[in-house]
Amino acid sequence: MAQFVYTARSKAGQKVDGNVEAPDRRAAMKQVEVMGHVPVSVVEGSTGSKKTAKGAKKKTKMTWRRGQERMSSREVLMFTQELSDLLASGMTVGNALNTLSNRRTGKAGQSVVMGLRDEIIRGTGMSEAFAKFPDTFTHLYVSMIQAGEASGAMDEVLKRVVDHYERVQDTKEKVGMALTYPLIVLVLGVLTMIFCMVKVVPQFQTIFEDLGEALPLPTRMLIDGSEWCIKYGWLAVIIACVIGVFIQRALKTHAGKRLLHKFMLKTPLIKGIVAAGTYSNLARTLGTLLSNGVPVLQALSIVVRTTGNLIISEEIDRARARVTDGASISGPLAAGNVLPEMFTDMLAIGEETGDMGTSLSHIARRYENELDRNIKIFTTALEPMLIVGVAIGVGFVAVSILMAVFSLTDGLDV
Repeated sequence: MAQFVYTARSKAGQKVDGNVEAPDRRAAMKQVEVMGHVPVSVVEGSTGSKKTAKGAKKKTKMTWRRGQERMSSREVLMFTQELSDLLASGMTVGNALNTLSNRRTGKAGQSVVMGLRDEIIRGTGMSEAFAKFPDTFTHLYVSMIQAGEASGAMDEVLKRVVDHYERVQDTKEKVGMALTYPLIVLVLGVLTMIFCMVKVVPQFQTIFEDLGEALPLPTRMLIDGSEWCIKYGWLAVIIACVIGVFIQRALKTHAGKRLLHKFMLKTPLIKGIVAAGTYSNLARTLGTLLSNGVPVLQALSIVVRTTGNLIISEEIDRARARVTDGASISGPLAAGNVLPEMFTDMLAIGEETGDMGTSLSHIARRYENELDRNIKIFTTALEPMLIVGVAIGVGFVAVSILMAVFSLTDGLDV
């Protein structure tokens, strides 16, 4: 049996130190939990090994700092699901977080869970603890936790959070999958054109120069383009990178984001996907918050930060100011002429019947179905457009070379 030094918190939140004998660290932690404590650190060593205990504290502290790294959306979804299941089984929040933090996944998200556990053990409220990791847990997530604390049904609230994030994740994956094939076609087309201009055309150019005949205009254009790519291609890559960095930085500013979001709402094919995705996310988020008892003004404030489109979020913010003056939600939103009439009309029905949650759920499903249709339309139209574009580029190379071959053949009277 090995000796293990532990530091834990009692149910009253007091710090407890001691040592236990166990065959391994996991068994030692089990013994500490059986005592009714929540383990903070368990390290192998003797009772008098203060240096080891101090080292354990330092290690825990360093791990907590690394916990400022963010979880991916998929990790947040899995963590929330597991936490909900543990709470539903009767575990306390501290024990549930301790159980999740003891898994040696090797992922950055593990340190976030350890940080949450340490905050809860110190006596920090659950919503306050989650709010200390803003890069991982959004305003929506923290507000839902606050609603769970107020209602006392945390496991049920977490299940609703899981449902919400599953729908959001599903929407992202649909858009990503829809763009995969067109992007593959575009990348292969560009690589094919580069190969033709750098490798194929120069070989034919040598043959044409040896024959010394006048070449057709398209062939001369192709050869000039090939020479430019070989001589100044590196410069074009640098310029493209500089422009890309400039655009990226510009889009991080408020004005740049607003211009992009406005452009996306007016561009054919794209506007349908962006609008439907934004409306469904807006309805689903607002419905989830109101169903969990979050006040209307606070819910609208959260929706402003989570909508994803500045044009629509600015209008919601203006509507929130009008709601403060005592107006309904649907009226101020309709006055902005940004949201579609169907959205505001269905919202008004929910206000009349007093069942806003159900009404917003219907709105969300309607626009999720519309999003699916718009994605299909987009991919159906984009694929042939890209194929035609690539075919025109490759076809120009082929036709230009063939025209030169036919011209030279006629000159030689073959």
